[in-house]
Amino acid sequence: MNGQNRKDIKIGSKVLVVEKQNQSNGILTEGIVERILTNSQKHPHGIKVKLEDGTVGRVKKIFQ
Repeated sequence: MNGQNRKDIKIGSKVLVVEKQNQSNGILTEGIVERILTNSQKHPHGIKVKLEDGTVGRVKKIFQ
């Protein structure tokens, strides 16, 4: 599942995110969602979240 729909992302979900500084090279970071930062229901580049380790990025993949 991609991370463009807010309803698909839950606190505690395991996800892959891209951080702002890695958008050009596509390096993804894996982690657990601590907080959802995007208020809108959809975002074309992915919903912005904060992971448990403090990383902030846009969700690219949600693990089931």
